[in-house]
Amino acid sequence: MSASTSIALPDAARRARLVGLIQSRGAIGVLIIAVIAASLRFPYFPTVANFQNIGDAATFLALVAIGQTFVIILGGFDLSVGSLIGLGSVLAAYVLPYGWPLALLVPAAAGCAVGLIDGLLIAQAGMAPFIVTLAALLGVRGLALVLAKNSLVIAQPGVFGLIANGQILGIDNLIWIMVIGFIIAAIVLNRTRYGIAVFAIGGNEEAARMLGVPVVRIKVITYMVSGTLAGLSGALLAAHLSSGISTAGQGEELKSIAAAVIGGVLLTGGVGTMAGALSGVLLLGLIENVIDQIGNLSSYYQNLASGIFLLIAVIIQTILTRRRA
Repeated sequence: MSASTSIALPDAARRARLVGLIQSRGAIGVLIIAVIAASLRFPYFPTVANFQNIGDAATFLALVAIGQTFVIILGGFDLSVGSLIGLGSVLAAYVLPYGWPLALLVPAAAGCAVGLIDGLLIAQAGMAPFIVTLAALLGVRGLALVLAKNSLVIAQPGVFGLIANGQILGIDNLIWIMVIGFIIAAIVLNRTRYGIAVFAIGGNEEAARMLGVPVVRIKVITYMVSGTLAGLSGALLAAHLSSGISTAGQGEELKSIAAAVIGGVLLTGGVGTMAGALSGVLLLGLIENVIDQIGNLSSYYQNLASGIFLLIAVIIQTILTRRRA
């Protein structure tokens, strides 16, 4: 091996590590810069109350984004999660008179059942994730509208309402739920055999199968996790608003994909982190909050800004992936 070759190899390795670091942690850096910029521009932004508002509003998307991140790293995506938020919200309002535990368990179980069906059709029957989850999106939304055309008001939320609107140590419960959810998800993704299998399937499904990874089972479990978290998000939304809303969650399936991709999760699968996905969720929440701070801008600007962030993220991912190759 020549001296020039030996020098080139470490340089290439360092460049690959740098590219990987930007890809996995870039969204965190952007989030920090955005927070500093917004704090300098808007006096009310850097307050505890405002940060709590951002966290509370982001929690419902965050739970969905956790499941979506698992699915995208696996090599698929789940379009049914937005409708499952609406169904979960309605089911929580329906069963709350029978006890607040059921108001959490029934929506989660319903989401899990939809995820099971999606997973079996995708993994066992070999159907395309887009078609299967799009059909679930339409069917679940229709079911939610049948159960409640508009909304079901929860007259006495009691303990159920405190779960979403109470505080522990001065921090809103919803923020605790979001943080704990991401910590658990990160541990599962990076420290368990299941997480390793998710990365392996997303990286190269055939190679994973040849190595003995139970591809069908892992895929089914992943869609079940995604559905369960979406249903639970709907239940928490009902607790927060004291009503079950059949139209809740519209567009959240696309926002959850956007949050994951902005956070460095590759749409082609096999690459991603929960920290990045959380950063993507908070960036989208920050954009919404800043638009509210400005006051005279339409909420449509939120979609515009989110779309620009997503496009930039995809372009950067494409460039970095080519350089790593």
